Amino acid sequence: MTSIFQRAMGEEFGRLHPQLQRRFGVGLDAGYACIGRGTMSRIRRGPWWTVPFLQIGRLRNILVADVGQDVPFVIENYPYRDPYGRETVTFVRTYSVRRRPSRFDATMILDGAKVLDYLGTHQHLAVDLELEAAGDGSLLLRSGAQRFYEGPVAFRFPLLFSGRATLRESFDDEAGVFRISMEVHNRVFGFLFGYEGTFTCEFVPATDAPDRLRPRRHERRR
Repeated sequence: MTSIFQRAMGEEFGRLHPQLQRRFGVGLDAGYACIGRGTMSRIRRGPWWTVPFLQIGRLRNILVADVGQDVPFVIENYPYRDPYGRETVTFVRTYSVRRRPSRFDATMILDGAKVLDYLGTHQHLAVDLELEAAGDGSLLLRSGAQRFYEGPVAFRFPLLFSGRATLRESFDDEAGVFRISMEVHNRVFGFLFGYEGTFTCEFVPATDAPDRLRPRRHERRR
């Protein structure tokens, strides 16, 4: 069985750079995890009034409120099967901006023909993802509709109070590194948060994720 990303992208997955195919080939049947280590050349945020918004998200590892340059980071992609039987891949990013690292937690599943991204330690936000292979072999990821879940509460999160993320990931053959850039924009308030950097990957045998990378609560609703 192919990875959740290959199943979502279909033939388009084959147009990604081979190193990106390997990186996003993480899955239970593939039997390996991908651990990326590198440096964010820049982490930035919008105007001062975006800080409270980012700080709220920081409480559950949904957003990063810190800014900085040349920030060491790690991204850990491990496959596992969640309590509802769904193949899941972790996308846990750890940034060493301060003495206490900041984390941005995400776990992804396949929902029909698309990838669904759960954000945070308690999977409070479920975000539809659009995946596309660009002409240069890079991966373009755009966030779509968002739903909020907390106990019995469930509602479609208004994009007026949130943002759309656009991420590009590529492989630089000359430098031998992955390059990543991401920006989150609100349609009314503009730029909220973004980063750009480079990293290298280690591929290790794995068919399960460490507890430290799993969310504290799994959400059944999509």
